[in-house]
Formats: sequence, structure tokens, C-alpha cells
Amino acid sequence: MHKISVSLSGHQTSISLEKEFCDVLYQIAKERDISVASIINKIDESRLPDSNLSSEIRIWILKQILKTSK
Repeated sequence: MHKISVSLSGHQTSISLEKEFCDVLYQIAKERDISVASIINKIDESRLPDSNLSSEIRIWILKQILKTSK
């Protein structure tokens, strides 16, 4: 597991993801010329209050991969 530290709504937090998900997340951020923190903030803002942020990030990454494979 890898930890990513970000500020969400003004609060510092850490998110744990498997290395493979982190690698893809950083790759997507680089390709789009945006920060990983920016991506995570957008995911955080759009998720349901009771949903797990790490799980939502994994789902977001999967959806991005599926979009590009069509």
C-alpha cells in the first residue's frame, strides 16, 4: 500500500492505495497536466457522504481506463 497525502476541504489527510492504482493515478495526472491532489479533490467533492474515498478513487481510475480502451 502507498499513502498519498492531500488537503481536502482545508484538512490534511492520507489516502492508502495499492501501488498499481497510485501508478495509474499519477500517470493520468501527468497526461492531463493536473495534480493528483486536484483529481482527488474532484472525486471527494462528487462522492456520497458515506462512501469510502479510497474505493471511490479506485472506481474513478477504473472508469478512466475503460473510457480510454473503447
